[in-house]
Order: sequence, then structure tokens, then C-alpha cells
Amino acid sequence: MSISDRVIAIIAEQAVLEPSDVTPESTLEDLGIDSLGLVESIFAIEEEFDITIPFNANEPEASDFDISNVAAIIAGIEKLVSEKV
Repeated sequence: MSISDRVIAIIAEQAVLEPSDVTPESTLEDLGIDSLGLVESIFAIEEEFDITIPFNANEPEASDFDISNVAAIIAGIEKLVSEKV
């Protein structure tokens, strides 16, 4: 499974949706993911890829990690995974 597919699967699980319901243009708000769901998604993604996401749960808008939509999240994860190698 690609990074994109794995991230979408994690987000879909948090949103209690099918992966096919999650598009790159979807925002977390569109998917019904609240702040707790966001934090759980971040933890799940960090575990899945063995990375640390620069994300401040207390100030999500102040984080260096773009969570504006699924495509931005995937791009950020791909960058962190490539830097890890």
C-alpha cells in the first residue's frame, strides 16, 4: 500500500468512513473529524510510519504541519518519511 493509501485508511478509520469516501480535497471538518479525532489520527499516522509530526494539539493553526485537507496531510507525511531515510 502506498503512503497515500495508508494515510487515507487511517483518516477513514477515524472518521468511521470507507476509504473510498475520503478524497484528497476532503478537509477533516468535511469528514466529521473533531479535535480529538485529529489527535488520534496524528498518533496513528506517527505509529504507522515511525515518524514524529510537528503538530501542536493545543494550537493546530500554529503548527508547521499543514492539516488543511487530506492532500496536504499526505504531502506532509511523504516529506517526513523521505527525510527519515
